[in-house]
Amino acid sequence: MAARKHSKPAPPIDSPDRRRLPPLLRRAWYGLNQAFRRRIAHTGATPDQFTALRCLTEADPKGITQGELTQMMSSDPNTIASLVERMEAAGWVERRPHEKDRRAYRIRLKASGKHLYLELRQLAVELQAGVLTVLPEAKREDFLTQLAAVADACREAAEQSPKRGK
Repeated sequence: MAARKHSKPAPPIDSPDRRRLPPLLRRAWYGLNQAFRRRIAHTGATPDQFTALRCLTEADPKGITQGELTQMMSSDPNTIASLVERMEAAGWVERRPHEKDRRAYRIRLKASGKHLYLELRQLAVELQAGVLTVLPEAKREDFLTQLAAVADACREAAEQSPKRGK
């Protein structure tokens, strides 16, 4: 009779001996964000402002509300309000009264914001392409698809989690 090999049980999911999702996502995001921040510093824009410019470029040409931008950027209303205020002061976006909701404003790109977006986009594309070279070309799209699924699961978990004090 052959001796049975007993395999050691896998360490817990949060063990320092394992790859853990939160520190990996944080490290990846922080590194990417810092690299992009340095590449665009000469423009006076920030990575969050680039994201807002991208969202506005890809959205309805009539503009979107701050609430919609908040959702698109996976952020919070106060952060987006401050971000839009700074972008409006820089002349990149404009706020116009919403045609149906008197309490809301539509945010639209101005020509200078569109021009800045195109400049920043080129730098963002180059950075992404460079970072993804650590993966074989045949696996890059699958990686991004899987990462999108993880991002969706994280958003869903946040939406299902009770808010503080409730």
